[in-house]
Amino acid sequence: MALKFFNTLSRSLQEFVPLVPSGKKVGMYCCGPTVYDLAHIGNFRTFVFADLVRRYLEFRGFEPQHVMNVTDVEDKIIRHVRSAQIPLREYTGKFEQAFLEDLRTLNCRAPHQTPHATEFIPEMIALIEKLVARGVAYRTPDGSVYFSIEKYRAAGGQYGQLVHLDFENLRVGERVRSDEYAKESVADFALWKGRVPEDGAVFWPSPWGEGRPGWHIECSAMSMKLLGTSFDLHLGGEDLAFPHHEDEIAQSEGCGLHTPGQHFVKYWLHAAHLLVEGKKMSKSLGNFFTLRDLLTKGYTGREVRHLLLTAHYRESFNFTLEGLAASRTALSRIDECLAKLTELAETHTAPPAPELVQRFTEALDDDLNAAAAWGAVFEWVRQCNKALADHTMAPAAAAAALSAWRKIDEVLGISPAAAAETAPAEMLALLDARQAARKAKAFKRADSLRDEIKAKGWLIEDTPKGPKLKRNA
Repeated sequence: MALKFFNTLSRSLQEFVPLVPSGKKVGMYCCGPTVYDLAHIGNFRTFVFADLVRRYLEFRGFEPQHVMNVTDVEDKIIRHVRSAQIPLREYTGKFEQAFLEDLRTLNCRAPHQTPHATEFIPEMIALIEKLVARGVAYRTPDGSVYFSIEKYRAAGGQYGQLVHLDFENLRVGERVRSDEYAKESVADFALWKGRVPEDGAVFWPSPWGEGRPGWHIECSAMSMKLLGTSFDLHLGGEDLAFPHHEDEIAQSEGCGLHTPGQHFVKYWLHAAHLLVEGKKMSKSLGNFFTLRDLLTKGYTGREVRHLLLTAHYRESFNFTLEGLAASRTALSRIDECLAKLTELAETHTAPPAPELVQRFTEALDDDLNAAAAWGAVFEWVRQCNKALADHTMAPAAAAAALSAWRKIDEVLGISPAAAAETAPAEMLALLDARQAARKAKAFKRADSLRDEIKAKGWLIEDTPKGPKLKRNA
């Protein structure tokens, strides 16, 4: 079965064939964080999704070059820098560091490159100069430069590749300085913004005077510099499809740098919103959790990652604490099964049992069908538990099952650092005391110790090799 993705550009499910089909290298760009505040869980859905795409491409034998930009200059950042009265890099640096720490907590693989917008100003200026020279961008008296959608279309460019736009009923040609604007506006957007007093010390020299880049041109400059004028995959949240990604396409293809017949990007993948009480999770609505909020509540990055991976990436789903509790239970089921398999396998090794890997691959080949993939995982857990309980599984079979799990977990990334968590010394002492009480037939004392162990978050599991402690899910 071939790997297929839903391509927003074609609005259809398409087989994934890299631009260089004879090779394995894949250029992959993901719109990264805007570092003016802590990212929330809705933001991290996109980044966990990008990590899934990158891991699965590697699983399927491709060699993705994963680029994730860091937006460290744009309207919101400048407002916050002005309010905080500290230098731009000092302000953005602390939030970038927090973001990267959160990414590690969610077990996301580090992108191969994380370009910063402020490091690519010369490349942005060069692109803008090309657009001006080609007649699809124009300068205004305040030293700004705008992209002209009308002139771009007149020159044969297609605006509205990712979204359907009704140009008869939309206000074409209005000029918008803001990086973000209403979806009702098909507006000329700023490529370069002439310096104003509110910008403070945030400005750079340019052929049009001092100023700074618009948000949209940043991603075009960074992605084409690092991945080429055409590349394979561009990922982001669905809220970026318009205007940000649509404007990226227009200004990138408007430069005339692409091979005839090739697009700026071959496949566009967009992740849906997370919802809270039926509404999009966002800072503007105030209905969001940061990852650190959830860690403070006692949840783990592993549990958050699992929950973010349970729904199909193109489906919105309601994020709840109850959902996190369900993820904790689901992971506990997997951990228990893995612990029993490890105990039975002992020193045996074996190649992966094919059934789990095959079902898992078939599911994710189908536009990363998460529900089917998890269905395969938990059917495998059920079958393993039955064979373990019936004592019909040989050590070699247990080793093969573990190899299969390790193979698919290269994609899921949810196994803890240690599959079986070691209980603290205090808990082990209580367990020993309970065993001694049982041997002495002091059953009331043994029950009391069991309850104390449970109250402290642990359960006693009887195994053929004696009682063991496990975390209470």
